[in-house]
Amino acid sequence: MIEINTLATGSTGNCYWITDGITPLLLECGISFKSIQKALNFKTSDIAGVLVTHEHKDHCKAVNEVADRGLNIYMSLGTKNALGIDHHRVKVVENKKQFRIGTWIILPFDTEHDVSEPFGFLLASENGGKLLFLTDSYYCRYKFSGITHLMLECNYSKAILDANVTCGRVHEFLKKRIMSSHFSLENVLDFLKVNDLSKVQEIHLLHLSHSNSDEALFKKEVQELTGKLVFVP
Repeated sequence: MIEINTLATGSTGNCYWITDGITPLLLECGISFKSIQKALNFKTSDIAGVLVTHEHKDHCKAVNEVADRGLNIYMSLGTKNALGIDHHRVKVVENKKQFRIGTWIILPFDTEHDVSEPFGFLLASENGGKLLFLTDSYYCRYKFSGITHLMLECNYSKAILDANVTCGRVHEFLKKRIMSSHFSLENVLDFLKVNDLSKVQEIHLLHLSHSNSDEALFKKEVQELTGKLVFVP
C-alpha cells in the first residue's frame, strides 16, 4: 500500500515522503533538512534514499545536508555536474536503466525542463503498487500502464497565464519560460487522456503556481476527466 506525504511543494521548495509500507523514500529535498525532520517528527533514520529530479534549488536545497546525514541520493550525471557535488552518498543513475532501493524498482526517464539532465521516476513496489513522479516538465513523451499512484506537476493554466500577461501581472518573457519548462493543466489533461488509468487509486497535483493556477478548478477538471481521487497538497 503506497502512502504519500507532501512535506513541501511549489517554487519555495519541494519534498515528498513516500513508502510502500516497507521502504520509505524522499522525492526531492528542496527544503532544509531541519524542515524535513520537523515534518516527519524527526523520524528520518529509516529513509532508504532520496531521488532528485534536477538541480534547481527548490528541488535540491538540502542535498549536501542530506548526504552528510548518511542518506544516499540518486540523480543524473548532468544534475550531479550542475550541482558540482562530489560526495560518496551521491549515486548517479542513467536514463531508462532500472535500479533498486529496498523494495522499490525505479526507472528514471528523461523529461523536458530548462536544466542539464532532468529526470522523472517510475517506482514499482514489490509490495504492490506503481507510482509515477513527474514534475518540472512541459511535456512527457512516454505512456505508462499499471500505475496506481500519480504525482504530477500542474503548474499553471494557459488561460490564467494569458490573462495575467494581458493585465500586466506576468511579463511575456516569463510566460515563454513557464510554457517551455512546466506542465500546464491542459497538458496534464492531455497526458491523462492517453495513459492507462484503469488501476489508478490517487492523483496528486503538485507544484501549483501562486499566481497562474486555481486549485479548485484544477482539482475539479482532473476529477471530472478521470473519476479518480485527486489531491492538491
